[in-house]
Amino acid sequence: MKLSRSLAAEALGTMLLLAVIVGSGIMGERLAGGNTALALLANSIATGCGLWVLITILGPVSGAHLNPAVTLAMASAGHFPWRHVLPYAMVQMAAAFVGVALAHLMFSLSPFAASEQVRSGTGQWLSEAVATAGLLLTIGLARHRGAMAVGGLVGAYITAAYWFTASTSFANPAVTLARAATNTFAGIRPVDTAAFILVQCAVAPMALHLAQWLVGRRPSSHESVTTAFEQ
Repeated sequence: MKLSRSLAAEALGTMLLLAVIVGSGIMGERLAGGNTALALLANSIATGCGLWVLITILGPVSGAHLNPAVTLAMASAGHFPWRHVLPYAMVQMAAAFVGVALAHLMFSLSPFAASEQVRSGTGQWLSEAVATAGLLLTIGLARHRGAMAVGGLVGAYITAAYWFTASTSFANPAVTLARAATNTFAGIRPVDTAAFILVQCAVAPMALHLAQWLVGRRPSSHESVTTAFEQ
């Protein structure tokens, strides 16, 4: 599979992921009538279902990372070429902002608006460590089962993590940065993003290495982007 196709898949998937996260947050908040729990329920279910679909259909094309922390972790564990890390991360970051703009425009809002949603403090940072570790453990322990299984498990995990983590489980640097550009239910203040991203990028490789150790699988020397779900 050509790198250009993989990058296109990552761009499409990350854009749609942010459209789902932000769009469902807006819709949920508007329909919930001030009931935050109901809005979060709508947001979490939509995000989990969206992830299942996106990972299942795009996994065989690009690995469906949709997340710079996943890309970094995959490279550190030997499952992904280091030379592709920067192109993947750049595409994921750019596409995430496009997804936010798309969601805003669908709801007749300005393409971008700086968030005022405070997400800071030790509990939030610990939550991001737990959310990210759980995500990479899920991917690492299930990736040999194929894209459909990984998609379903990741979707289920993120749906749950929306509820059991104080941060509502960002676990993704591209998602974190892009959500700073939406002053809606899913937002995060720009000033709070750096700590989230630092925790995500630090924890992700460690969690994937732990998963690899638990499974006892070693990546083959010829493994490529397109074999991410074919071991």
